[in-house]
Amino acid sequence: MDHFLYRDGALFAEDVPVSEIAAQVGTPFYCYSTATFERHFRLFDEALEGTDHLICYAMKAASNQAILKTLAALGAGMDVVSGGEYARAKAAGVPGDRIVFSGVGKTYDEIHAALTGGIRQFNVESEPEMAVINKVALELGVRAPITVRVNPDVDAKTHAKIATGKSENKFGIPISRAREVYAHAASLPGLEVIGIDVHIGSQLTQLEPFRLAYEKVAALTEELRADGHNIKRLDLGGGLGIPYERSNEAPPLPVEYGAMVKETLGHLNCEIEIEPGRLIAGNAGIMVSKVIYVKEGEDRKFMIVDGAMNDLIRPAMYEAHHDIVPVVEAEPGTEPQAYDIVGPVCETGDTFAKARNMSPVAPDDLIAFRSAGAYGAVMASEYNTRPLIPEVLVNGDQFAVIRRRPTFDEMINRDTIPEWL
Repeated sequence: MDHFLYRDGALFAEDVPVSEIAAQVGTPFYCYSTATFERHFRLFDEALEGTDHLICYAMKAASNQAILKTLAALGAGMDVVSGGEYARAKAAGVPGDRIVFSGVGKTYDEIHAALTGGIRQFNVESEPEMAVINKVALELGVRAPITVRVNPDVDAKTHAKIATGKSENKFGIPISRAREVYAHAASLPGLEVIGIDVHIGSQLTQLEPFRLAYEKVAALTEELRADGHNIKRLDLGGGLGIPYERSNEAPPLPVEYGAMVKETLGHLNCEIEIEPGRLIAGNAGIMVSKVIYVKEGEDRKFMIVDGAMNDLIRPAMYEAHHDIVPVVEAEPGTEPQAYDIVGPVCETGDTFAKARNMSPVAPDDLIAFRSAGAYGAVMASEYNTRPLIPEVLVNGDQFAVIRRRPTFDEMINRDTIPEWL
């Protein structure tokens, strides 16, 4: 469920007409719903009720500080994967003891910043990384809390580019080597081993891959405890999918996921961390764009809009589907037409949909790309010297621009011309 609904044929974001935002902000833009963010966070919190748990929002899905503050106010922790995300979380007022640092390539400087600024734990992905964390911790005279990310070799049955739990993926250490790696970690004086981390991929639409991975983690927990390790925290990652196509069967609900977590891991008396990103943010955002032209091709119609692949790259990068809807509904009985919906970037890949049936459109009509709250604005670029588009947050009958559109001068003036030119 989200809070982007039609009233009398007009699309609203909570209690604000989307067309009103477009008139004030210009197109294209991202629009987020506070109520949807809050609802989705609470669904996870309620799903894990009765367990000691922390929901660490995966910032890579959408990282504007207004979003982070909204979730932090509900008690969310943050899962970060870079020094920049760590700095954003801190700037948004998230305390270090609610920030988990993931990622395969943590640098010396990033580790140093987290240990000096406060960190809940590092999810360690390799023995070389472990050595660097130990080195920094000893230099600072502290012990760094760590989990080790194990790769359970489980097929997440998702897109190949977002699967992370197979043996050929770059993430974590093979679960078959876990006891050896944990023994090495325990020998390093700058490290405090506190738990296990696992994450098998994104946009999972079935519970079975999670179950297989968590059963392996449960067995490993017992083995590591028998070896003398104090395993008190299990970081289960994120990955639960959302329904991008409303006509398709919906992925499992958070309450079903929570029941499975309790069933497979509840007997271990560990604190549970989960790192949802897409399910919290995905349906909390739309991208609004304006039709520039309708072009008649040889055997198709092209709807050319002012949003482009640099604004929303998921269709070009992942062949991803987004429902695309008019901001003002057509009159009942209007016959739909098939359009290839494309942007103005000079790439054939700048295509959002092919042969998509929609009510007829004309120049200056507004359309909305649903389920664009996750991996939309954060993956945007300035390709073709196109400005990053605004982000807008709605709260009831109010809205605010939480990232403005830069001017061309601001973009161009970031360049530095060498003195010999």
